[in-house]
Amino acid sequence: MTADSGSDIYVRTQKANLLVEARAVQIGADILVYIWGGDRPHIGAVAAAQPRPSLAGENRRSATCSVLTYLGHKEDEVVKLVAEHLSAALDTHVVVTAGIHWDGLDQDEIRAIGAGIKEIIRQLTAKLKNRSA
Repeated sequence: MTADSGSDIYVRTQKANLLVEARAVQIGADILVYIWGGDRPHIGAVAAAQPRPSLAGENRRSATCSVLTYLGHKEDEVVKLVAEHLSAALDTHVVVTAGIHWDGLDQDEIRAIGAGIKEIIRQLTAKLKNRSA
């Protein structure tokens, strides 16, 4: 399910009753994304990505990324994945922050959150590309 609200883009996904939400705002040519979910949404990590030519080939884009993570938080992998993907796909600077927390998750639930993040990336990429077209 997705919905636009004014100038920002809102997306969400729910896997195994674990709701993850994201909102993206375009600031000039740049993109700011915040992702949250769980019992205690917060800011756990921040990533800033910049597009660059891919080392895998001339006609491909990639991104380089810097990540800051608060002590004890594990959202670093989430923000890096989202920021690099969006930056390469949209050829612009991207900043992503995330704070997702549920107590006592098992490995299947952690995998479900990972699948949800991939769905968030897919939805954001499609909606942001449509906006710039």
